[in-house]
Order: sequence, then structure tokens, then C-alpha cells
Amino acid sequence: MAKAYNPYENMLAVLENAAKMLGLEEKQYVMLKYPERELKVSVPVEMDDGSVKVFEGYRVQHSSVRGPCKGGIRFHQNTDINEVKALAAWMSFKCAVANIPYGGGKGGVCVDPSTLSKNELRRLTRRYTAMIAPIIGPEKDIPAPDVNTNGEIMGWVMDTYSMLKGYSIPGVVTGKPLEIGGSLGRPEATGRGVMFVTRELLKRLGKEIKDVTIAVQGMGNVGGVAARLLHEQGAVIKAVSDVSGGIYKADGLDINEVYAYTRAKRGNLLKDYKPSKGEVKHITNEEVLTCDVDLLVPAALENAITADIAKNVKAKYIVEGANGPTTVDADAILEKKGVTLVPDILANSGGVIVSYFEWVQNIQSLSWNEDEVNKMLDKQISKAFADVWDISKEKKSTLRLGAYMTAIQRIVRAHEIRGIFP
Repeated sequence: MAKAYNPYENMLAVLENAAKMLGLEEKQYVMLKYPERELKVSVPVEMDDGSVKVFEGYRVQHSSVRGPCKGGIRFHQNTDINEVKALAAWMSFKCAVANIPYGGGKGGVCVDPSTLSKNELRRLTRRYTAMIAPIIGPEKDIPAPDVNTNGEIMGWVMDTYSMLKGYSIPGVVTGKPLEIGGSLGRPEATGRGVMFVTRELLKRLGKEIKDVTIAVQGMGNVGGVAARLLHEQGAVIKAVSDVSGGIYKADGLDINEVYAYTRAKRGNLLKDYKPSKGEVKHITNEEVLTCDVDLLVPAALENAITADIAKNVKAKYIVEGANGPTTVDADAILEKKGVTLVPDILANSGGVIVSYFEWVQNIQSLSWNEDEVNKMLDKQISKAFADVWDISKEKKSTLRLGAYMTAIQRIVRAHEIRGIFP
């Protein structure tokens, strides 16, 4: 029987490899193997029919050595503590790669939100927030949206925390609606960052976006925005997918129409999509990952590209829009095949970079326009890409190991400067 995938073990394996390439002694990075704090909570919710259900929730703080912990909250039926621990660690590395003054955290509730009414979802969010309130705050740990959570839910988190404290505290979360302290450019930031990173990769390879064919797994907030922006830059998007399956068109999809369809009405799925002109071929998610394109953007959930799928990947380049979409075994196969892969902790850092901008605006009572935010994101993520590219060339490593080495160096140095208390 195959061993169950454990994303935390996946993270540890890459951490060990990167630390060895840097020539670090274990005592210099051993603290990165363990989260600073793990909170598990039982969240009782009164359902609309008067019954009470108890949901399991988590908040994990991996590292605060470089600043407050930062990381999203996801609502998903398969969420467990190992997933949340891995995601919290990836956030530590992501913030360090982006060189913003944050550590890493993550939260989750084991629930299928599609089975809840809006009132049930609100009650769940508020009770979960109350139960993690002792360890979050603008100076300690700042949540944000993640899988199956959004700006509205962040508004409920912010309001609950503010009510507990007795005054409005917009800086407790990022990814909020504009009306309560959100930032212009934040909803599109992760997808926009994927586009910027793709541009930087192709620039170093001597290619232009308009000459590249692309497949995008996932048409949510990351994949959908990335597909639309890459299409605007001239790329041919041959295939995209969502939870229901994928669609393919050899000469390129009308991404603007597909994007509009997926957002026109809740429940619109690609399995039901019919183009206004021409035809599309309906394919599986696996076929999207293995279709004949130059560049692949996995932007759904972790563990999407397994060893079996990696063997059949035809793309020469991969830009990871999702967190942890490629397993360690798959990574090794892709490296042998000569695939250039930009890792998640660099490729999808646009969201946390603009979350940082939102937090700065909140705590300083500032407001930047969208053009300013996008220009600052471009500058920050392009510099991060250059740092990772340079160390990977210097060490003759993959970009994943280059990103980890960049992050580990910065976190280890911060630990060395601060020392161990007491």
C-alpha cells in the first residue's frame, strides 16, 4: 500500500537539501523543522435547523523571527494539521524570498463550505476567529484569504476581532474589502505575480510571452487572473481547468470569455462551458497537466503533479501558482527531464507581497492607488526572482532549491542575530 502523501514531510525534504547545499550545520536551521506554535480548536456552530455541529480548526505559527506571522485561512473538508503545518512553513520561506518583514503562519477549518448556508458560514467564521483570537493580531499573526475563503469572510474575521478588543482593528487581516481597509490590487495580486514571474523567467530564457503556449490548472483567483493577464500579454492559453474538469483548444481559448463565465454565477463550472464561437474539447484535469504546451501553471491545490503525472508532462517550463503542487518524487523526475520549474514560494508570492502593502496602509492610515500597488509588486517580485535565479546559477541548482536557499539564508541570519532566548 502506497504511503499517504504528507505535505510537511515534502517541505522537510526540500529544506534538508537546500540547507546541505548552503553548507549549514543542523544547529543553524534545526528550528525551521518545527513550528513555533500549533493551536487546535473545536468550533461549535449552531446550524440553521437548530442542531449543533463541531468543526476542527487549526492555526499554526511556523516562524516569527523576521516579523509577525502571516498566512491565510482555508475552509476545506480535507484540511488537517500536517497540511496547515506545511503551508505555514512555506509562508515563512515565501516571505523571506520576497524579503518582506514577516514570518509564516496558516489556519484552516475542516469543513466543506458548500454545504453551509451563508449564516452558518458566518457563525463558523466568527466562532473560529474568537477561538484563535489570543494568538492573532496586527503585531503577532495576520490572517488572509486562502482556499474557499474570500474578502467577505476576512471582513467577518476583522469585525469579530475588533468587537473582542472594543475598537476597529483593520490590520488584523489582509485581503479585506476596500470599504474596511482593503488594498487596491490585492484580489488580483497572486495571479498578477504569477504573470510577472513568468515574464521574468521567459526574459532570461530569451523568449517573449507572445511566443509561448500555456495551460493553467485551476481557474480560481490565482489561475483565472494569471490566465487572463498572460492572455493580455499575448500568450496563447490552450487549456484551463477547474474542479469539474478542463477545456482545450489547440489555437487558443477565448480566456476573457472563459474568465467571465466562471465568475458570472456561483456554480458555473467548466464542464458546462460552451463558447460563443467555435468549439472546445472537454478534457480531464490530468490531461490539462500533461497537454502539449510550452508552459504549465498548476494553480489549484497541493499534490497535483505526482510522479506518475510528471512522467507525462510535456511542458518545458512550470510556474507554480498553487502551494505545494509538485511532490518531491515528481520534482526529481521533472529535473531529469530538463523542465525549468519556478517554485510556489517565489511564483505565488504576489499575494503576500500586496498583503504586506495592505497591512502597511492599515497601520499607517495610508491609501495607495492601484497603479502604485502594481508597480511596487512588480519591483518586489522581480527582485525576488533575480535573487533566486542568481543563487541557483551560482550553486548549479534548481530554482526550487535556489528559492529555499535564499529564504533559509535570510531566516538563519535573523536567528543568529537575535540568538536563542533566554
